[in-house]
Amino acid sequence: MRLAQLRFSLHVFGLLAMLIAFSSTVTFAADRPLSNVVVLATGGTIAGAGASSANSATYQAAKVPISKLLEDVPQLGQVANVKGEQVFQVASESFTNDDLMVLAKRVSALSKQSDVDGIVITHGTDTVEETAYFLNLTIHTKKPIVLVASMRPGTAMSADGMLNLYDGVVVAASSSARDRGVMVVLNDNIYSGRDVSKMINISPNAFVSPWGSLGMVVEGKPYWFRLLDKRHTTHSEFDIDHIKTLPEVDIVYGYGNVDGTAIDAFVQKGDKAIIYAGTGNGAVPARLVPVLQKAREQGVQVVRSSHVNLGGFVVRNAEQPDDKYNWVAGHDLNPQKAKILTSVALTKTTNSRDIQRIFWEY
Repeated sequence: MRLAQLRFSLHVFGLLAMLIAFSSTVTFAADRPLSNVVVLATGGTIAGAGASSANSATYQAAKVPISKLLEDVPQLGQVANVKGEQVFQVASESFTNDDLMVLAKRVSALSKQSDVDGIVITHGTDTVEETAYFLNLTIHTKKPIVLVASMRPGTAMSADGMLNLYDGVVVAASSSARDRGVMVVLNDNIYSGRDVSKMINISPNAFVSPWGSLGMVVEGKPYWFRLLDKRHTTHSEFDIDHIKTLPEVDIVYGYGNVDGTAIDAFVQKGDKAIIYAGTGNGAVPARLVPVLQKAREQGVQVVRSSHVNLGGFVVRNAEQPDDKYNWVAGHDLNPQKAKILTSVALTKTTNSRDIQRIFWEY
């Protein structure tokens, strides 16, 4: 009888010990300090305002300062210690290479601060995919860098900016988001800055990646589904701290009856590379082949991309003999992302084989 009582007492003691340990764990998690997140504002629709709540497509972008954006989402204080900084106040279609450089160097500097755990950038949707990819290539940090935007101004009914900003801070504040590359958070989805693209110009469900999202934010928590297998951030050979200027690269759009006028003009302007946004598999019409060959002979890099909207995949030596012409196949990157990668690659090399290797790896 005494042995049974002793066993029962030990069992109860063990349960109490487990409860105490569990209680201590829960208390520790609840008392864990909030992450420090800096929000860099650049303008865009997320900072836009319309004449009435019924205007979701007619408005003025880049009007609302970062202080007001943060003030309108008080729930951010429950997620992180948030500070705001106004870097630009422009519509993103007006972004220049110089703007990319200024923003990237500011992000790089902040990422080195011990009191910064994550960075969010508010941006216009028109070129957010380009900025995200540029940062993905050139910022050396494992800390989360998240770009957010909106398709509707904050004054519109069903405005999407507030939730996108909240979700972006949630991701930037999460340790689970470390070393995943630069991300774009929109419409509950967490996308890789490498392959996300704007596909619709009037709907909140505007952004798509041909390879799917990295994850989703659901009621203030990030959930992850895939990893980016391409080189990025700390795995990149490019570093914004060592880049002074970006070489000029332009895009020539392929279509029926296209001629070589734009190619000749860009070569004369002094471009270092031309992205040919071809049809299908980066197809080049016969009449343009000698024009592009001449450009390449003059030292201008030629990159074949595709303007197919979702998942244009350019295979080397298919459609055109890239080896023979010393051209580069743009892999799965759309023309605007191919432009970003080519410009960054040219800060390191002018060898087309090296540039092709970079397209495979990034």
